[in-house]
Amino acid sequence: MNALQEQTIPLYGKIVDKYHELSAKDKPQLARQSAFHKFQLLGFPTIRHEDWKYTNITRFLKDEYALETSVVAPPAQLLAKAAIPGLDCYQLILVNGIWDGKIAGSPLPKGIEIHRVKDVLNKPGFAEYFANENWGNLHFAALNAALYTDGLFIRVSANVAIDKPLHIVHLYTSDHNLLVQPRHAWIVDRNAELSIIETTQSMSGETKIWVNGLTEIFLNGDAKLDHVHLQTASGGTRLVQQTAVHQKKQSLYNNYTFTLPGADLVRNDLQARLEEDHTETHLYGLYLTAGDQLVDNHTLVDHQRPHCFSNEHYKGVLLGQSTGVFNGKVYVHRAAQKTNAFQQNNNLVISKKATIDSKPELEIFADDVKCSHGSTVGQFSEDALFYLRARGIGEAAAKALLINAFAFDVTDKLKHAAVAEFINQQISHHIPVNHAG
Repeated sequence: MNALQEQTIPLYGKIVDKYHELSAKDKPQLARQSAFHKFQLLGFPTIRHEDWKYTNITRFLKDEYALETSVVAPPAQLLAKAAIPGLDCYQLILVNGIWDGKIAGSPLPKGIEIHRVKDVLNKPGFAEYFANENWGNLHFAALNAALYTDGLFIRVSANVAIDKPLHIVHLYTSDHNLLVQPRHAWIVDRNAELSIIETTQSMSGETKIWVNGLTEIFLNGDAKLDHVHLQTASGGTRLVQQTAVHQKKQSLYNNYTFTLPGADLVRNDLQARLEEDHTETHLYGLYLTAGDQLVDNHTLVDHQRPHCFSNEHYKGVLLGQSTGVFNGKVYVHRAAQKTNAFQQNNNLVISKKATIDSKPELEIFADDVKCSHGSTVGQFSEDALFYLRARGIGEAAAKALLINAFAFDVTDKLKHAAVAEFINQQISHHIPVNHAG
């Protein structure tokens, strides 16, 4: 028991009470028990923990949060903000982590099934995907695995290519402080293909909403998944998202994470585990921070077997008094010979009061590999500014153009034109000329 946190953090005691309440209703799975004991051992992270040394969440834990959620209608204004014009898709809407069972954009094709986690959790063939007991030092993943009650279960059958992307809209709204913990499991079976686009929106106001999300993705042999997540939650939201990807032979996973101004705190923990040979992973990220926002991207690419390839490129633009953190680790096991792994983090610090902590890492135990990493932190290129201003473009507008060009390297990788256009518009919206100076 973490006695100090139990005494000083109101939420800690509520978590313990909630776990015992869930246990009284139904005998908890071994995985849930293990996760709860892990969280009791770890507690909430502090800056004394290596993976959290640049991300101090103490001020966010001073607030009290309710742990109960209920089904509510999706707010129309949030739905409108989350809509992606021109995107042909199947759309699912979750409010406070709960799906209402409806799908917009035409009926689902054969070969894909979607369920509420609550409805399938204890059924044969489903429970195995929620049996993970190894959360290492992931404080919030252990907390989610101990207390989750609902989320999305998605499975694509072998040899099925879904014709349109799934657009999963996450909406968060409450008239009181709330902790929401959705748990998702997505499975793409052998030689199947799927594209998922997630957007996250929340109501602005005095209410504080803490979202502690956990998604496990299982890609079987020759499976392909394109995964886009656009995080545009409003102030008052604290967003912690853990994504764990398990890749089998010759599978392909592409991840694109975009974090824009709004949420007080965004922490993305993304782990891709290349568990069999000839797998391929691409991780792209863009974070645009403003105000006193804190955005932290932690990634792990875990090369376990030979002949695998990974490529990671994250870019940051920091405005106002915001703080950005990038910590990316590439781990190459002794058995993972012939690994190709590349990692790069580039940052553009616009404001004198903004800060970035960048820490790319390589940990290599194989001797026949090709790996590299790098990090840059800079301001505007004076040559580029001079070039634009010499052609009659004002200084503020020239800086805004350079920010958009800097971000384009990431948005250009997107497969759906409508999504790329929408995200570019969102980026431009958050770079008014008065921010560019």
